[in-house]
Amino acid sequence: MDTLWAVVARQGRTTRIADVHPDQAAALADCAWRAQQVRAYAQFILGERQPLPQYSVRTIRRAELPRAWRPLPALGILRGQAI
Repeated sequence: MDTLWAVVARQGRTTRIADVHPDQAAALADCAWRAQQVRAYAQFILGERQPLPQYSVRTIRRAELPRAWRPLPALGILRGQAI
């Protein structure tokens, strides 16, 4: 299987692949969960003067993933990790 479903995170001008899934349903569920986490912590994130991350789903090929790619935590900003 060469095609995967990616949850893409965008914060300001930065875009990164947050996570990958073998099917669309799993990617949409992950995207919805990440968006819910952002809504829950929106005031904190804005208080840190950071733009709110936005998540979307798209297909990617396995070859598009960088070699050292690792999944992003939904709220890495809480641990000092911006997108």
